[in-house]
Amino acid sequence: MEILMAICLITGTFFTFVAALGILKMPDIYIRIHAATKAGTVGIGLILLAVILFFMDTAVTSRVVGIMLFIIMTTPAAAHLLGKIILIYQKKAKN
Repeated sequence: MEILMAICLITGTFFTFVAALGILKMPDIYIRIHAATKAGTVGIGLILLAVILFFMDTAVTSRVVGIMLFIIMTTPAAAHLLGKIILIYQKKAKN
């Protein structure tokens, strides 16, 4: 069980690092948003899965599942709204 937990932590940390690196290295703001939301969500999900494996408790598992659902539901919506605001701002800046 510890090996699976370590794999989840290392992989989740890697995806979170890739998300942070994507924000710094990608050329376009829309690609930066995409990199942060996709890799960040997977990274946080894997880290939270490691938390479930570590505690193996019903109370902790239910809270972590709630956190995962919240992140999965809100991250795409926040990225979409951020992209929409940037698009509107760019159109106004051209005029």
